[in-house]
Formats: sequence, structure tokens, C-alpha cells
Amino acid sequence: QVQVVESGGGLVQPGGSLRLSCAASGRIFSISIMAWYRQAPGKERELVATITRGGRINYADSVKGRFTISRDNAKNTAYLQMNSLKPDDTAVYYCSSSDSGTTYWGQGTQVTVSS
Repeated sequence: QVQVVESGGGLVQPGGSLRLSCAASGRIFSISIMAWYRQAPGKERELVATITRGGRINYADSVKGRFTISRDNAKNTAYLQMNSLKPDDTAVYYCSSSDSGTTYWGQGTQVTVSS
């Protein structure tokens, strides 16, 4: 079993920054893809960014140029640096880690962008 834990959420003013972390632990073989999703109230969960073990990255159009995903394979940890935050970025942010064909999810961390 693999456990995924997100951290780093909070309240930030528009234009501010936050850095989210996602740590995977447990019976890990080799995590292929780590990803960040978000879900705002009343909306469906949407993909924010993905990163492969080899470093291939994809972003949702809504966050390109503002968010940066990275990972430390040795620590089984992924990060999401979020800059120039907007109120529309307010959501619960979830991390997923895929290992040997199974995707594991964290409990999420709340990000609120408000003045």
C-alpha cells in the first residue's frame, strides 16, 4: 500500500504564492507519474499538472506560466510552486501517484486565494 500526503495549502492574497508538497510513502516500487489535481466547490476535479519519472511535464492551460511542478525521485515527493495566484485558483488540491498500474490519492490540501 502507498500513502500520499499533501501539505502547504493555506490562505493567500491575490498575486501571492504558495508551494505545495506531495510525499508518497509505503510499499513503493517505482512511481511513474505524479500529478496535481484541484476541485473547486460545485465543480468537477480538474487536472493541474503532471510530471513523469523522467521529468516530462504537462500543465493545464489555466496555470501555464504561473505554476511549476517538480519532483524529487529519491524522496518520492512532488512539488507545485504556485505564483500569481488568482481567486479562481481557490480549490482543494489533490496529489496522485501512480505505481505499477495503481493510482494512489492524497486527502487534499485547501488553497484559498482571497483578499
